[in-house]
Amino acid sequence: MTTVDPNFAGAADRETRKARLFTRINKADKWFQVLGLAWLTPILKAAAGDNPRAQAKDIWRLLGVPLLAIACFLVLWGTLAPKVQTSLGAVPGPSQVWAEAVNLHEDAQAKAEKKAKFEDMVAQRNERLIEAGRADEVKTVAYTGAPSYYEQIWTSIKTVFFGFLIATAIAVPLGIAAGLSVTANSALNPLIQIFKPVSPLAWLPIVTMVVSALYTTDDGWFAKSFLVSAITVTLCSLWPTLINTSLGVASIDKDLINVSKVLKMGTWTKITKLVLPSALPLIFTGLRLSLGVGWMVLIAAEMLAQNPGLGKFVWDEFQNGSSSSLAKIMVAVFTIGIIGFLLDRVMYALQSLFTFSNNR
Repeated sequence: MTTVDPNFAGAADRETRKARLFTRINKADKWFQVLGLAWLTPILKAAAGDNPRAQAKDIWRLLGVPLLAIACFLVLWGTLAPKVQTSLGAVPGPSQVWAEAVNLHEDAQAKAEKKAKFEDMVAQRNERLIEAGRADEVKTVAYTGAPSYYEQIWTSIKTVFFGFLIATAIAVPLGIAAGLSVTANSALNPLIQIFKPVSPLAWLPIVTMVVSALYTTDDGWFAKSFLVSAITVTLCSLWPTLINTSLGVASIDKDLINVSKVLKMGTWTKITKLVLPSALPLIFTGLRLSLGVGWMVLIAAEMLAQNPGLGKFVWDEFQNGSSSSLAKIMVAVFTIGIIGFLLDRVMYALQSLFTFSNNR
């Protein structure tokens, strides 16, 4: 006679649930890596009971070491900053920069409230005119107050994405043509080699004069200052996408090309069903590089042309020369870096969605 272990069924259920939990954690790990949160995976695995000692090593490598490096950087910064004197005083330390970031946040809230009150007053005035039968006098009055720090950030983000989208619309078709045709590649290659190294500071005066000559409106989304910055971003950021697209298309397996010929695929069908899916990993690599280049170019363009955005904020604070200007500039530097990192993560997330490549 055999004895049945009464705890066997319960233990089997626990193991099944545990295996299901680890499967979910492994699936989530892909997106943790995309978001720069890879350290969450060993924490979740350790919490689920998967060899906590081994997971502790990964937690230390993925979370502990970066945090220690940041702490060392802050200590070194706080120690050396007071010893460096500039025309605006000593270099601000971490606490001063943080305090200035808080001040910018509070100032942005105050400006948002002031703008809301102004718009409410305009709306009430228009309502009174309508009620009095003077609808012909109703008009929209634009708020002319200084933009807040957050509004300048949003302006820069809108501008870089607009310029980046134009660059993508130009670079991807040209890259496909260069990858498919030796003749097209020979025609485009000299232009790429000549214009790719050109600095945004050289493009900016040309773009400014051309836009000023052809475009007279200076209101709304498509103001001249917006177009100047966006077109400068386009001219400087399209090259990585163009080069990587051409390389990706040219690297397609020749057997696939031969199959398309046997099946007598049309040009459009071959591009959409064969070329683009095969070249997408390299195309997205080019897009990530282009967006990073565009973001750097934009800040320089805004500073030089005094166009609205983070670049202008930095230049205005440099010209202001107050005791808090250096701290505000450093806040902007960290803001620019963090936004650049987030833009790259967004592009990597899109790459993970549309390609089979997991290269970072």
